[in-house]
Amino acid sequence: MLRYLLQIILFQLAFLLVYELFLKKETFFTANRCYLLLTPVLSLALPFASFSVFSEVLPASTVTAINNTIKLPEVFIGGNQPQVEQLPTVHIKAEKTTAINWWLVLYGLGSLISLLLFFKRWSVLGKLFQYKAEEKKDFRIIEIPNSRMAFTFLKTVFLGSEISVEERKQILAHELIHVSQKHSFDLLFFEMLKVLFWFNPLVYVFQNRIALLHEFIADEQVLKQTSKKHYFNQLLNSAFETQNFSFTNQFFNQSLIKKRIVMLQKTKSKTIAKFKFLLVVPVLAMMLIYVSCSDDRDVASQNPSNDIDNLISKIESRDDLTSDEKIQLVTQLKEVEDKMLGSNQKKDVVEVEPFNSSLGTDVPFSVIDEVPVFSDCEDLKTNEARKTCMSDKIAKFVASNFDTKIGEDLIEDGTIARILVQFKIDESGNIIDIKARGPLPELEEEAKRVVSEIPRMIPGKQRGKPAGVVYSLPIVFQKGGDTEGRVAEKVSDLPPPPPPASDDSK
Repeated sequence: MLRYLLQIILFQLAFLLVYELFLKKETFFTANRCYLLLTPVLSLALPFASFSVFSEVLPASTVTAINNTIKLPEVFIGGNQPQVEQLPTVHIKAEKTTAINWWLVLYGLGSLISLLLFFKRWSVLGKLFQYKAEEKKDFRIIEIPNSRMAFTFLKTVFLGSEISVEERKQILAHELIHVSQKHSFDLLFFEMLKVLFWFNPLVYVFQNRIALLHEFIADEQVLKQTSKKHYFNQLLNSAFETQNFSFTNQFFNQSLIKKRIVMLQKTKSKTIAKFKFLLVVPVLAMMLIYVSCSDDRDVASQNPSNDIDNLISKIESRDDLTSDEKIQLVTQLKEVEDKMLGSNQKKDVVEVEPFNSSLGTDVPFSVIDEVPVFSDCEDLKTNEARKTCMSDKIAKFVASNFDTKIGEDLIEDGTIARILVQFKIDESGNIIDIKARGPLPELEEEAKRVVSEIPRMIPGKQRGKPAGVVYSLPIVFQKGGDTEGRVAEKVSDLPPPPPPASDDSK
């Protein structure tokens, strides 16, 4: 969310700079009005835009390489490559806490104050609506006693009773331009933005700029009906009185009158100056390139493990390959998968480095003749069903026995910590060689404790002989969440890599 808000402010600032430097002094008032209305909306939508044509200009991998060291594939010298089976990820959620999100509270408080200020101004305006109104065909006039105020809101023109007849005629002509062009809706739009983005100073600047444009537009139209000299004198000789209504168009506004007079004296901009609006094109292009290249949603939405699973299934079903050839192909595919998964980790997950050790020549879980199983899974008919049963039971066991209170005081609410556990089921069915890596030593020790308590299994077999299998078990620990209690769920069914061979047993 913070990234999205920063992008909105950055894009609005870029659009506003283009306006201030190149468009503000031009007399294309209607075009400038459209620009000031559209660009804030574009700034809200652009962070969600992503076009592959722009990402090809500067691939995301290039952007990543700027900030990260490129790691070459591991080189194994001597012996066989490690054979590690990766079990489905176990997702553990700690009990829901009542921790307060102070950032959300601060945002809500700011929006509430901004909304209350709006209603306060609205209530003052509402009192003025109580005066008698003079209904016209397309508008109405409300005369305010003992006042020289003059402003417009929607289809209502407010005029002070102390304004002279001559002034009244010219002011009314000016205010009716605001009515006919619906300028009040522009200001109300920015009032809504101020409630939602009260912390963004650029919204207030945009509203100020468009309010000034409204006056330029109305002045330009009135000058078609009267002389400049007469109109200038009327502006300069008027007694100034106004109310702080940011969503109304005010005729007597001291801060704007000087700017209005200066603009009225300007020579009309030449048509060729309209080409300045084309400056928006490269600005938009740069924004789209930035969003497309920094956007990792497309990468995150892809699941390369599904494709690799399919390839492994095809390898297992081939009769023209020996067991050793199947082992080699599966191992190579798992290496590719590990690299792809490593590059697609979510940003809210605390990363851990994978294990890097030579684990011997144990048989990969994916191609072993008979996988290690619990006694409850032994009667299942197919090897695939036994694999699923064994994986599910390990996930449930770890999730139900993991002490979630350990990370409660160590991890911030809503944070996800990833713990990687590696262990071996040896030729006797015992759990041995347990290792763990995580963001905190306490979580590592708890993961090793839980895995060490997994009941003894019936060992796997290859060519009729007991064989060891090494497993990699990812555990995702999350503090807080939408449901109470501890929940275990299979996040991904990753096909297993291979393990260290060891004859040791507990």
